[in-house]
Amino acid sequence: MAILKMAEIRGMQPIERERKLSEFRAELAKQRAAMVSGAGLENPGIIRAIRKNIARIMTVINEEERKLQVKAPSKPAGGEG
Repeated sequence: MAILKMAEIRGMQPIERERKLSEFRAELAKQRAAMVSGAGLENPGIIRAIRKNIARIMTVINEEERKLQVKAPSKPAGGEG
């Protein structure tokens, strides 16, 4: 499981980001199930790395959503009334 860099994530197409996100979430579920079952993990730090990758992808997705949002005009400072 490779650690993704922000530049790599930003360079991906939105569909590819969503695919990677679902892959990481599935892998995280699999690793957590292995940990709970007592099977033991080859590398216990893999869960942390997966969680960080998910957070990085979600950060880029949220940044792009905010860019696309149209900000509503703000109300005058004096208000009504």
